[in-house]
Amino acid sequence: MPELPEVETVRDGLARYVLGRVVTAVDVRRDYSVRRHEGGPLDFAGRLTGRRLAAAVRRGKFLWLPLDPVAGSVPDDALMAHLGMSGQLLVRTTPDEVASGGSHPHLRVRLELTAGAALDFVDQRTFGHLSVTDLEPTPDGAPGGAGSPLAAGPGPAAHIARDLLDPALDRPGLVAAVRSRRTGLKRALLDQTLVSGIGNIYADEALWRARLHYARPTDSLRRAEVERTLDAAAEVMAEALAQGGTSFDALYVNVNGQSGYFNRSLAVYGRAGEPCRRCGAPVRRDEFMNRSSFTCPVCQPRPRHGRW
Repeated sequence: MPELPEVETVRDGLARYVLGRVVTAVDVRRDYSVRRHEGGPLDFAGRLTGRRLAAAVRRGKFLWLPLDPVAGSVPDDALMAHLGMSGQLLVRTTPDEVASGGSHPHLRVRLELTAGAALDFVDQRTFGHLSVTDLEPTPDGAPGGAGSPLAAGPGPAAHIARDLLDPALDRPGLVAAVRSRRTGLKRALLDQTLVSGIGNIYADEALWRARLHYARPTDSLRRAEVERTLDAAAEVMAEALAQGGTSFDALYVNVNGQSGYFNRSLAVYGRAGEPCRRCGAPVRRDEFMNRSSFTCPVCQPRPRHGRW
């Protein structure tokens, strides 16, 4: 599942390549990819055709493009995308790219844009989806997300909390909220209503940097330990963002089809049995929430009364 650095990389690419372009036609090749759009494929195409892409916005792992019907007007709806496990938004700007992209075996939706460009939604595993949704004021009265001055966002993202790279994040409030929970530390980091954008990869990397085990009870943590964990998570995601995110295969790419390379810098995630980059002990893999957690048994000692 793409996490904050991967989604922000895609948002930044959309901001650079498609903003200001008008949607001239919409081709929905798989109805299931617009299943969250209430009016169905025909209404989805109708609400997009003739609309200008006014901004590229992200909150947590949600991404949306506000639609501006008239220059200078305030957008009240947006094209929303959730990439799921394998969704890709790929920008085609040359005739050759447009032609070759049209024959992609996993092309689900194509938006034809002015100046001969196209925006393709490619999704191999079909867990992702697109929809046109109304914009609503955000619960905290804050900007809709990265890249937007708008104090509004799509309803499906209304429950999503701020992320660690958001300058308006209430850090003391987040620290207090983590310590008030009765759960394991990694579960708290993955709770998108508490803090958004952190997924399995960056949670494991942050906990390794903070030298804390994923099952450490949150209500046993000192403020300094929570701060250390949040600092580590922000640090690792900023580093990943600078390297274009983490790509283990061809399923995650940026808008130009290029892979991120932060996977070369991972300290524990996916490295079971390999030596810890800090102490040399073999990295341990545990089953966790139908996924995996990777820890160093020396640097991250198991808590006596962990919450698993």
